[in-house]
Amino acid sequence: MASNKVSGESSRKAFLMELRQRIIRISIAVIAIISICMTMSITTFDFGDHKVLILYPDILHNISSQIISFMKDTLLPKNVSLIQISPGQAFSAQIYVAIVTGVIIALPIVFAEVFAFISPALKHHEKKVIKNILLPSIFLFLAGCFFSYYVVIPYTIEFLYKYGQSMTVISFFDVSLFISFVMQMLMVFGFAYQLPLMMWALTRTKFVKSVFWKKNFRYIMIILVIIGAIITPDGSGVSMWFVTGPLIFLYVIGLLLIELKLNKNG
Repeated sequence: MASNKVSGESSRKAFLMELRQRIIRISIAVIAIISICMTMSITTFDFGDHKVLILYPDILHNISSQIISFMKDTLLPKNVSLIQISPGQAFSAQIYVAIVTGVIIALPIVFAEVFAFISPALKHHEKKVIKNILLPSIFLFLAGCFFSYYVVIPYTIEFLYKYGQSMTVISFFDVSLFISFVMQMLMVFGFAYQLPLMMWALTRTKFVKSVFWKKNFRYIMIILVIIGAIITPDGSGVSMWFVTGPLIFLYVIGLLLIELKLNKNG
């Protein structure tokens, strides 16, 4: 009894120690990227016939500030300006961008640490499934961000801007609200595009049966429509389908993938 108690206590301490170490590694990676975004700037340097990206210290024109300027130039209508209505809003917006950027760039490290932590508890085929979806998950995340940035967000902003323009209202966007809206949409679409991989992983690891996705198709469609309505800020119903449409398409892709691959293998 005493030896079992000591063994259990040792296992618990080893578990907590490993968890602590992995959290520290993830935190260091995220904090390092955030620090770079807040203290460094990127510029191009002509090196002969080639342009080279140069990273140099510049707190005022840091990477976060450059990202915000890029968003302002590419997403806002020409007659709309960003404003800060209280001291420090611009600085808070830069911190917010730095944090989200740090989390996104550090995602491969986060996934690697989480996988290494839970790996001992997984079966061989479960480990294989997770390894097989890592690279596709990164691709789909980036695809979701690009679609959101170049299709959904511009349309939504333009639509809301025209509402104000129809009432001859001068439009100024709060910098904090604008940045939080854009970054949240990027994150939502990035993770939403993981849907086919989630379906594949849940089925491949036998967490759900392959027939589950076809059997509950109509109910999942309703859920996806509700998610699209919640995410989009306007009530036009049109921009909602810029969210719901790709989700339904990805769901169908996941369903076909499961039907063609898993059922074929029995």
